[in-house]
Amino acid sequence: MKTLVIVTHPNLETSTINKRLVEELNKFPEKYTVHDLYKTYPDGNIDVKSEQRLVESHANLVFQFPIFWFNCPPLLKKWLDDVLTYGWGYGSSSGNQMKHRKVALAVSTGIRREEYSSDGKYKYSLEQLLAPFETTFHYCNSDYRSFFAVYGKEGDEASTVEDNRPTTNLLEVRAHEYLRFIDTL
Repeated sequence: MKTLVIVTHPNLETSTINKRLVEELNKFPEKYTVHDLYKTYPDGNIDVKSEQRLVESHANLVFQFPIFWFNCPPLLKKWLDDVLTYGWGYGSSSGNQMKHRKVALAVSTGIRREEYSSDGKYKYSLEQLLAPFETTFHYCNSDYRSFFAVYGKEGDEASTVEDNRPTTNLLEVRAHEYLRFIDTL
């Protein structure tokens, strides 16, 4: 079965990192279903049953999003709250749709990897900041497989273009590594 990649970026067309990762995924429609939440639900009203059926029809699930204020975009939080319901995603004998499902995250940051550490500017690792997602999926008895990250280079002009995006070459490498990450879930 295919992998469902739920992309949650409020303006994917102007994104550099997430847009490039989606372009790479779209080259292989036989392997990946790309589901853009902001495009599907511009009004924020999520069709819960439709989303649940979509998840059920895929073996693996990847949530792809930019880190916003050290968390996910609001529509992804709403998706998690609305879709992972008691009796479907967890909590009862019939609520097992997330049980053993392989789940991973794919995140992008505007910050260098070094800044995500106890010695860095933000004092916490990306693993620590993403722990609530891991906890959520463990609570649903999913098979959480960690995360793939594309770090930005805030303030590092040698490695980035002027607006903190990774260089084209680095982004091309990371896009191919992303597919390998998903394929090994």
